[in-house]
Amino acid sequence: MYPDAPITLVAGIELSSKFDGMLMPSPHAAGEWGIVYNKTIESVGRINFTLAHELGHYLLHRHMSPAGIQCSNRAMLDWRSQLGAIEAQANTFASFLLMPLDDFRSQIQGEDVSMDLMRHLSDRYEVSITAAILKWLGMTDRRAMLVIGKSGFVDWARSSDRLMKSAVFYRARQQTIPLPEQSLAAQRGSMVGAFAEVNHPRGVWLGNEDVREMTIFSHSNEITISLLIYPDDAPDTRWANELDEPKEWDTYDQFVAGIHGSSR
Repeated sequence: MYPDAPITLVAGIELSSKFDGMLMPSPHAAGEWGIVYNKTIESVGRINFTLAHELGHYLLHRHMSPAGIQCSNRAMLDWRSQLGAIEAQANTFASFLLMPLDDFRSQIQGEDVSMDLMRHLSDRYEVSITAAILKWLGMTDRRAMLVIGKSGFVDWARSSDRLMKSAVFYRARQQTIPLPEQSLAAQRGSMVGAFAEVNHPRGVWLGNEDVREMTIFSHSNEITISLLIYPDDAPDTRWANELDEPKEWDTYDQFVAGIHGSSR
């Protein structure tokens, strides 16, 4: 792709458990690069996304990071710092590479929101269910949220644009937030390795609204993946005029515009 900066290694190697992958310069040949993932990762979907993510770093960031880039889950979720910004760009690149927009849209058009749909997307694109849900959240006009629970607490969460504009979101990076006691996610001890779904009355999850919760329980009995679907209409009419605001031009749009020499 770039003769003066070829990728000469793509492999799984032993990394610290906190790192998913790396873009690394060759220690033996100047200008050569390697893309690696943590070989302890068992999920094929997670490996695929990590490789695509590191390829994004190679294309977008190798000149600004000549010493390479180490990528952890936490760094990928930090969208505020300079490091978080480049991780967000690499995530967006991986998302478009592995889950092409037009095909993804055709798969979800007219379909009911369900974990079966998310599993179908995960299988079709060979990515994790988490990656498939995040892609769907970025495209949907539904009020929805992904919540990842760990050891009884909200590890991290992501709201769709419409739900965010309703002021319904978790600040799990800034606060320690327990999973709601009445939620399915909090029942992980009795439901490990299973899937469950329930319609909650208002007051269980964040926001004073009824919520449909769909939760997958990991075999390790530590992680829960919860997709929360809120009513289409926000309860507070103050937000109604803001729901149709144009979406901000994201880093991927800027990247594409830069390549093609367009302006906005």
